[in-house]
Amino acid sequence: MLPWGTPERRPANGLLSSGPQPETARSNTTDSLAARIHAVLDSAAHAPGGGLLAEVPQLNTFYARRAYQPAWSEGRRPNAMGRAALALMGQAEDYGLLPRRYHTAALQALADSLAQPALPYRHLAQQARFDVLLTDGVLLFARHLRRGQLHADVPSPLEKAGSPFKPAGWVAASLTAPDFKAALLRCQPPHREYRQLQQALVRWRKASVGHDTPARRRRAQQLALTLERWRWQAIPEAQYVLVNLPAYRLEMVRAGRVVHAHRVIIGRTGSPTPTFSSQITSFTLAPEWRVPRSIATQQILPYLQANARAGSEHDFLAENNYTLYDAQGRPVNPATVNWLSVSEKNFPYTIRQNPGCGNLLGNIVFRFANPYGLYLSDATELKDFDRPYRALEKGCMHLERPMRLAALLLGRDSVQAALPTEAECELAPKPRSFYLRHPMPLHVRYATCAVVAGQLRFYPDVYGRDAILRRQLFGSQAPDLL
Repeated sequence: MLPWGTPERRPANGLLSSGPQPETARSNTTDSLAARIHAVLDSAAHAPGGGLLAEVPQLNTFYARRAYQPAWSEGRRPNAMGRAALALMGQAEDYGLLPRRYHTAALQALADSLAQPALPYRHLAQQARFDVLLTDGVLLFARHLRRGQLHADVPSPLEKAGSPFKPAGWVAASLTAPDFKAALLRCQPPHREYRQLQQALVRWRKASVGHDTPARRRRAQQLALTLERWRWQAIPEAQYVLVNLPAYRLEMVRAGRVVHAHRVIIGRTGSPTPTFSSQITSFTLAPEWRVPRSIATQQILPYLQANARAGSEHDFLAENNYTLYDAQGRPVNPATVNWLSVSEKNFPYTIRQNPGCGNLLGNIVFRFANPYGLYLSDATELKDFDRPYRALEKGCMHLERPMRLAALLLGRDSVQAALPTEAECELAPKPRSFYLRHPMPLHVRYATCAVVAGQLRFYPDVYGRDAILRRQLFGSQAPDLL
C-alpha cells in the first residue's frame, strides 16, 4: 500500500506504473505530489538494483532534504531548471558522454505526456516519475563529469580524504545558484588540459555537422576517451610539471599557462612508462648511478663472465666508469673476483657508475618518490630527441635541455645556486644535489590528444591503450557512436 492508502503496481524497473488506478485514488484528498515522489523512491528501493534508477541512495538524500517536493516541474510542464537540465543532458556528447545513459528519451516522452489531457491523479503520477527520473539523470551526469564513467565509484584526485563527492549535495546547491548550468558544470576537473580538450570536442562536433564520417566520429571518440582519463587523473594544483607520454612532451604549467616545454624520451612498448603522480623534491648534478641489482646480475654479469672465459684483458667495469663494491660498501678490484663462480642468485656485490662521460643518468637527474624506481634525467644520445618515435627507454624518461627545467624548479634560488651549463658539468663531474624549498607536483599522463598553442593535436596510441578504453566506453560498434 502507498502512504495515502491506494494500491499501486510496482514494476521491475523501479518506477511506478501509469496504468489505470482505482477510483478511490482519484478523489483521495491526501494524494499529494510529495507522497507520489516518496512512493516512487520506495518502489525503486525494492526493485533489483534500483531498476532504471542508478542513484537510489543519492535520490533519497536529495528528496529527503527538500521534503520530497519536486525540483524540475511546475504542473504539467518542466520548470526553468528542468528545461535547463534536459538541455544539458541532451548535450552530453559535448562532454564525451552519451545522452541515452541519462534517460533522455524516457524523460522527453514523460514531458510530452504531461502536456496531454489526463485525470489529475495520472498527472501526479507522471509528474512524480518525471521529477525522480530527471533527478537520477542529473545526479549520474554530475558523477560521470567528476569521476568518469568507468571509475564512477572511485574518488577523484580533486576530492580530499574523507570528503567524497556527493552528487545530491552538488545538484541541490546548483539549483540555488544564479546560473544552474554553470554551477553544475563546475564539478568537472578544472585543470587546463581537461578544459581545453572539452572545448575542442565541442568545436570538433560542430565542424562535423554535414561532414560526418567514420574517421571524424573516431576522432570524437578519441577526444571523449581522453576526457575520461583526465577525470580519473585530474590535476588539483595550479602549478605543476606534466609529462604527456604519447606526445613525448614535458610542460611546466603555472596558473593555466605553459611557461616552458621540453621533448622527452619515454619507455619502449615492452617496458612502458607508467602514469602516476608525485613531487619533484630534488635534483643532482653529475649524479652517481647505483645500478639496480636486476641490471647488474642480468645484463652486466654476463659480460664479466664472457670476458673471464675468453681470458680477455679488457676491464669491462673500468672501461664503462663502473666501480664494484662488496656487501659492506667497500671497493673491490674486479680482477680479484672469480666471475665464473658468481651467479645471479649468488651476487654479493653492488655496482655504481661514477659521474662523468657515459654515465647512464647523464649530467643531471630529477628525483621523485614512486614505486617503479623511475627517474627523469638528460640523455646521452641527444640525436634521439629529433626522432619522431621516442619510446626508446626501459621505463625511465629522458629530458631535453634539463638545465632549463632545473632553473625553473629553483626559481629565484637558481641565481644563488649558480647552476653550471651542461658543458661545464661534463668538464667537472662532481656530484652536487639541490633540494627544492617547495616540492613541485609531477604528473605523468597518457593523452593521445591535446590542445597545444591553441591547436588540437592527435598523437599515436604508442602503448595501444586507446583501443581497450574505446571498447569499454563505446562497445564493439565504437566507430559508429558519438
